[in-house]
Amino acid sequence: MPIYEFVDTETGEEFELFLKISEREEFLKDNPTIKGKMSAPMIVGGVDGLRKVDDGFKEVLQKIGEQNPQSNFGREINSAKTGQQGQVNKAVDKWKKKAAKDKKVYK
Repeated sequence: MPIYEFVDTETGEEFELFLKISEREEFLKDNPTIKGKMSAPMIVGGVDGLRKVDDGFKEVLQKIGEQNPQSNFGREINSAKTGQQGQVNKAVDKWKKKAAKDKKVYK
């Protein structure tokens, strides 16, 4: 139920009432000296930023990360996985550092 603003045309008094639409129409019919006041509508939207990421989307991101394990994205996605992938990442980092010293840049 919305809050409606009203003005009493005899006294100039402004007030608000919490009514259903049908109750508002009936209230205005029963009180001819009271007029509805135009005001901005109260708009209530969804809650931004609190949406849960879909599991299907997470699965797609994981597959992308698995296909590109040496990219920054792949490392971030696969960071929870330890063991062999961690060892591979260390070996690649070591190789990249050595190649950079030899003036060969690989990205």
